[in-house]
Amino acid sequence: MSEHPFKARQRLEHEHFTARLSWQRHTPDFVYDTYKRDHDVVFGSGSRISASAAPAFKGDPTRINPEEQLVAALSSCHMLTFLAIAARKRLTVDAYDDDASGMLEKNQAGKLAVTKVTLRPRIRFAGTPPSPADVKALHERAHEECFIANSVHTVVTIQPR
Repeated sequence: MSEHPFKARQRLEHEHFTARLSWQRHTPDFVYDTYKRDHDVVFGSGSRISASAAPAFKGDPTRINPEEQLVAALSSCHMLTFLAIAARKRLTVDAYDDDASGMLEKNQAGKLAVTKVTLRPRIRFAGTPPSPADVKALHERAHEECFIANSVHTVVTIQPR
């Protein structure tokens, strides 16, 4: 039998994750209104993304921005933790979808921050699904155990659909 996923945390206490970011100036000048925000990120896994600033900050709207990356990281971590818990409880999940969103606004210190992230997971179980109360408890535990949620000060709300 495989190790309990949360016991693996002890092995991960010193795990190191990497991302290499590359940006170059492609304009003759370097002026706030005209320099390109486009850059590439290569992760330790070898995966690559093309990123930019959010459109409101003069970024390319066709590229991923840091705010979207944060929302996606929270959503992905919650899902992966939820699936691990469900599998350990012998609940078979057939599908998991989430329409996550984040709010960029001024925080209490008056600084722009992603202050709220709302996850809207929709889960389809095989067979008889657990009760709504049991699903809520699964989400609460997943949120408590999510490494990314434990790493940020953003308020994360789960609204199962």
